[in-house]
Amino acid sequence: MVTLLVATTRDPASINPANALLAMPDPSNWGPGPSLSDEIQSFRFGDVRLLRHGKSIVEEDDLDLRWQDATGEAVDEVIFFSKHTAVSNRPALTIHPIGVPHLAEGDVPPQGGKPGWAAPPDPRMGPWLRLLKRIAESRNLLPEFEVTLEATHHGPITSKPTMFVEIGSTEEYWKRQDAAEAIAQLVFEGLGLGSGAAVGTWNIDHNKNKRVLLGVGGGHYAPRHMDIVMKGDVWVAHLLSGYALPMEDPNQNKGGGASTKDIGGTWKQSIKAAFEATRLAFPGGEILAHLDHKSFKSWQKNAITAFLGELDVKVGKPNDFC
Repeated sequence: MVTLLVATTRDPASINPANALLAMPDPSNWGPGPSLSDEIQSFRFGDVRLLRHGKSIVEEDDLDLRWQDATGEAVDEVIFFSKHTAVSNRPALTIHPIGVPHLAEGDVPPQGGKPGWAAPPDPRMGPWLRLLKRIAESRNLLPEFEVTLEATHHGPITSKPTMFVEIGSTEEYWKRQDAAEAIAQLVFEGLGLGSGAAVGTWNIDHNKNKRVLLGVGGGHYAPRHMDIVMKGDVWVAHLLSGYALPMEDPNQNKGGGASTKDIGGTWKQSIKAAFEATRLAFPGGEILAHLDHKSFKSWQKNAITAFLGELDVKVGKPNDFC
């Protein structure tokens, strides 16, 4: 099983961390990898394959399946290097899962993926977020840079556990070499390419019944979910922000008496897709939903809690994740 790291030459926040990783600690560790196509260059280091291409990072669908077909190597996970944009323009180092589970059939995803789909979330996200914060602190990037999770969004399509690791939020910061080197160190240490063990490896025997946070509600940066993830040894899966839970109130906000089947929108589709992808990524784990209660009206919270019950997903309080 191999890990695919994916970078695009179009994006300095993508290619700069990839190039920094190729230089750690010695470029001779990396050799030429198998060929996928004339447009994609690859490098190998143990069970890691770094792919460089010239397209948009969200355009290369099914790289995991295509890699296995071309090389015979089964893919364990896919990690993308990318830029992050934000209206605030605040410098940031971010990690997030991918998917557009809330889009309805026929919708055109604005940044890749396919409607109703969510990739299995990479189990490393929680442990790597905490590692990234330590690395950023050691490199004096804090408090200038914010280290944060983002909610589930965009493509490309993959079928293996996947995450994006990003530098934000403007061109000035996308080109920052110190930020690129921090991301490279995260991947180097996180995958155990040096002398230490890999960080955030999920093993069904070792991690059976460990609790996994499925975030439901809140904003794009999920601050209430983040509070839990940063405080302890928490595994983190999909994070569905409010915009990924479209709900239509059949009672015009007058009450909560309607059943979940009477509430329109793709919210149930979104929750189900995220839950099923999470179950694939964390075999043997106990998935607990964490609701951002303040982001919901009472009828929304009641409907979501009821539907989670139909999926046999428990709703956890912050102390349940400790």
